[in-house]
Amino acid sequence: MPAISENVLFGMGNPLLDICSVVDKDFLDKYGLKSNDQILAEDKHKAMFEELVKKFKVEYHAGGSTQNSVKIAQWMIQQPHKVATFFGCIGTDNFGAILKKKAEEAHVDAHYYEQSEEPTGTCAACITGDNRSLVANLAAANCYKKENHLDLEENWKLVEKAKIYYIAGFFITVSPESMLKVAKHASENNKIFGLNLSAPFICQFFKEPLMKVMPYVDILFGNETEAATFAREQGFETEDIKEIAKKAQSLPKVNKKRQRIVVFTQGKDGTVVTSGDEVMMFPVLEIEQSEIVDTNGAGDAFVGGFLSQLVQDRPLEQCIRAGHYAANVIIRRAGCTFPEKPDFH
Repeated sequence: MPAISENVLFGMGNPLLDICSVVDKDFLDKYGLKSNDQILAEDKHKAMFEELVKKFKVEYHAGGSTQNSVKIAQWMIQQPHKVATFFGCIGTDNFGAILKKKAEEAHVDAHYYEQSEEPTGTCAACITGDNRSLVANLAAANCYKKENHLDLEENWKLVEKAKIYYIAGFFITVSPESMLKVAKHASENNKIFGLNLSAPFICQFFKEPLMKVMPYVDILFGNETEAATFAREQGFETEDIKEIAKKAQSLPKVNKKRQRIVVFTQGKDGTVVTSGDEVMMFPVLEIEQSEIVDTNGAGDAFVGGFLSQLVQDRPLEQCIRAGHYAANVIIRRAGCTFPEKPDFH
């Protein structure tokens, strides 16, 4: 079993401070939110953030999809620290300071691009039952600049140090050129690049930049809703998730040495995985409805668990098992938080 080295896993994305709260249907209706969705904040949502804090009991958690995933991967691995590097943009404010502190506590090697024009991004997680509606106000996260951060020699060295790369699709709205540079580096050096579809709106409204990066994607993650939207947008003409996985697998790919793996989670239903020419289904761990506290972060946690085994060259089946384990732990708690140590064997 090879020792895991520092910075072997690289993630880049939108660092956000999650503002989590259990809300009621009236609140969702007032701001035109679906119970289970993720969107970018528009002008009509600006007042929502203030009302959320005033009207409901809120909890703050360091978030942002990719940052959550690398944090969970680090938690699963435990030692050494700083297995994961994370890049993203924050503001020079209190929320930014909290994010830095939280990344440090999670032992993630975060190198933020800091700027003072925009405040640190936030994400309202509006929870009703076991659904969560996410409204992200990217703010500073939207200000990530390739030439001001990724291209700097000391930062690019950290990119080169990694063997596994993971970026949530959300980042495509911010800096597709940064994503492409990292994806191409992985492909040219026969390393592994993972991408998450992240949200239906990414598949719909950012189709062009998404399909530009797809030829470099070695592992494609998504959930059942995203898979269905992706299939519709790509003209796959099927609603069968296994068929969608196969078609996504066979999209053009630059590095022919690695066949693309597609992983679609489906909440409490089994996870669909393409491996070679077959499509497999892995059941998730059973959990009582009453034990589910918050499904926000389940998808991020699944990827984090998966990556924790992938960096150790474990078989695909073990990666999936670890993903299911991590998601099962996360949904029992508020926010993307976890106990001190994992209990995964």
